[in-house]
Amino acid sequence: MIYLNCAATSVARPPCVGEAVCAALAGAGSAARGAAGEDLAAARLVFDARCELARLFGFDHPERLVFTHNATLALNQAIMGTVRRGDHVVATAYEHNSVLRPLSFLARERDVAVDIIPVEPTGALDMAAAERLITPGTRLVAISHASNLTGAVLPVARVARLAHDAGALVLVDAAQTAGALPVDWGELGADLLAFTGHKALMGPTGTGGLIVGPRVEVAPLVHGGTGVQSALDDQPDAYPEHLEAGTLNTAGIAGLAAAARFVASASPASIHGRLQGLRVRLVEGLAEAHTVRVLGARDGMEHLATVALTVGDLDAALVSDRLACDFGIVTRSGLHCAPRAHEALGTRERGAVRLSLGYYTTEDEVDRAVSAVAAIAREGV
Repeated sequence: MIYLNCAATSVARPPCVGEAVCAALAGAGSAARGAAGEDLAAARLVFDARCELARLFGFDHPERLVFTHNATLALNQAIMGTVRRGDHVVATAYEHNSVLRPLSFLARERDVAVDIIPVEPTGALDMAAAERLITPGTRLVAISHASNLTGAVLPVARVARLAHDAGALVLVDAAQTAGALPVDWGELGADLLAFTGHKALMGPTGTGGLIVGPRVEVAPLVHGGTGVQSALDDQPDAYPEHLEAGTLNTAGIAGLAAAARFVASASPASIHGRLQGLRVRLVEGLAEAHTVRVLGARDGMEHLATVALTVGDLDAALVSDRLACDFGIVTRSGLHCAPRAHEALGTRERGAVRLSLGYYTTEDEVDRAVSAVAAIAREGV
């Protein structure tokens, strides 16, 4: 099997991840729920994980790195916890449904005004529209660090400057980029940043988090026990407990910390450089295949090693099935939870086939994927 669906989940992980999970299951108790032995070991494990991830993201306040079950929950927490009734929010057409659906809910239930920055047919973000839509009345600007469809890296820092000049908060969705390229808190200009553990970070599923800047206040989405200040009627004000109700996924967090250490030692910049080479090899190979169209592959734009394509008039789901059944290549077809991006690129009706490479992808696997797509383009489904 050639697994090219890493933008969804990495199935190949460093051995240290599974080892850390198993060690935590065998010896760690419950963080902040006991004062000796295994429970203190769990508390230390969680604290170390916070510090490890904060270092990876260049963030100086590890106590404000809050663990969640995934990026979806982190994004919901950020949006629901900052946007008030009647506010104005700006997002981009590249956003995942984890952003678009909460905003749709708020538009319906809290009279929130939502504007979307368009994506041009080339795949570039329409910055003229961004300048027009982000106004002094804007409360929040939500932007993906990179598209989960085309892999295009978005001009986050530039959009953040526009937002801050207007007095708006900036929420960055780093689900695709954490582990795949350097994610630097200071350079991005974020006020809130959501990440997940199971994609390029190569950690366990069911892990992720939200980074909350020191000047931002976020109302809790979930209320409950924290193990501290139990006499309070409301969630404690102090972070991380303010946004961490309930027992943490200690074993998952242990695996996530091991993954973060592995990525840091390998260097996100080096990982990105190698993956860029593989992406170029893939795109150049596909360019030779008749009727194959790579979506949004504008020259000069930085990309992750994620490529979405169509093959003539063939249905994307059938192409993906053929790749799996006849060639042993795992991809993902459909709308990839990014319907507005597909609409901008003209593929909302039939979808596209996404090939997303990961840390363990090889040149031979890329070449075999090119040959398989070319064969399908020649023969049809």
